[in-house]
Amino acid sequence: MKNKVLITGGAGYLGSVLTQELLNHDYNVTVLDNLSYKQTSLLHVCNDRNFNFIKGDVTDKALLQSLVYKADIIIPLAAIVGAPACDANKELATAINFTQIKNIVDILTDDQKILMPNTNSQYGSSAKLITEDSPFNPLSHYAVTKCNAEDYIMKNTNGICLRLATVFGASPRMRTDLLVNDFVYKAMTDGVLVLFQSKFKRNYIHVRDIAQTFLYCIENYEHIKGEVFNVGLSTANLNKLELATEIKKQFNSLVIIENEFSTDFDNRNYIVSNDKLESTGWSPKFSISDGITELTQAYKMVITDNNKKYTNL
Repeated sequence: MKNKVLITGGAGYLGSVLTQELLNHDYNVTVLDNLSYKQTSLLHVCNDRNFNFIKGDVTDKALLQSLVYKADIIIPLAAIVGAPACDANKELATAINFTQIKNIVDILTDDQKILMPNTNSQYGSSAKLITEDSPFNPLSHYAVTKCNAEDYIMKNTNGICLRLATVFGASPRMRTDLLVNDFVYKAMTDGVLVLFQSKFKRNYIHVRDIAQTFLYCIENYEHIKGEVFNVGLSTANLNKLELATEIKKQFNSLVIIENEFSTDFDNRNYIVSNDKLESTGWSPKFSISDGITELTQAYKMVITDNNKKYTNL
């Protein structure tokens, strides 16, 4: 039996994929999740004897810390994700995105491991190539809370923080509000994409590649602990128009309209280097094209349902 892993928010978009990945590699996985989106994304792993689900909230400090004490590895995925969702309740966003991390870190022992996902959105907007040494430039309360959480981990533990590119792909707890996922959904339902700030670039990464990255970091922890890493596809530093053009390759009738008179609420614009993590031997498996093909299949099932079920907004 391998180590005991605690995943907070493990029934979410990333968590439900990561939980399966770790169970596949014989880890003992406990998930703490309040199922705030009424998701049933972990039903398929309930037959695994290495899996344990606890319905609860990470703002319950006593419950959270009691589970941390029992774990060898802690992966705090529970978060209010995205600028609009955090702006809707900044106090709750701070409690989950930062205070949860503080309550975990404050009781960690030296032999426990912590791996936390951060976000590339902390970089804001930059004309220079983004590396892990680039300064934080958070443009939202969401990014601020994640930056503060990363700072607390790096100052007080030997943990690993992963600065994730914009995620895409299908998951048992599906999300349609992520940019690639949203564009493919609109290509299927509307046949039209209206692009604001179409030349703004960002980096992308498949949700399954992120899950595999956490596994990679766990199994190479002693060699890379105490570090932060950008995690994205080096082949996918794309602006919105380039992304839309990739989607059009699989949706020939898609109409792409550039709106030059409006702005997006998300003003991120940067090119990200993933060289640091790649230099350790890590590499992703799934391309943007792979994700578009996968999402096309997934939306055949999702598209007839209530879209609000599949969004964090």
